Amino acid sequence: MKIACTASGPSLDDQLDGRFGRASVFIIYDLESDSFEIRDNTQNLEAAQGAGIQAAQHVAQSGARAVITGHTGPKAFKVLESADIAIFVCPSMTVRQAIAAYREGSLTQIREADVEGHWV
Repeated sequence: MKIACTASGPSLDDQLDGRFGRASVFIIYDLESDSFEIRDNTQNLEAAQGAGIQAAQHVAQSGARAVITGHTGPKAFKVLESADIAIFVCPSMTVRQAIAAYREGSLTQIREADVEGHWV
């Protein structure tokens, strides 16, 4: 299974990015092979609007079945939910630590957006 992590950089040792739609990159981690790929999110960093929707579509196209992030707004949540992608919120930690927490089952899955749209 693949999971998408919002990240501040391209390494597993980089911090999770607390913003889903405006995350610097997505690390798409394959739990079965313990490998990962980087998906750039530059196009959404400065978007006036629609960053969450576009980022959610990008994640859905990656084949991820779950997302680990700091926060998810209502529009991104709706797209992820409709794609049947589980969303887990995580406190500030590295991507590596977040993946370990996911495997341990210690992350919280959200059932609705946890921030309003257009937050910084």
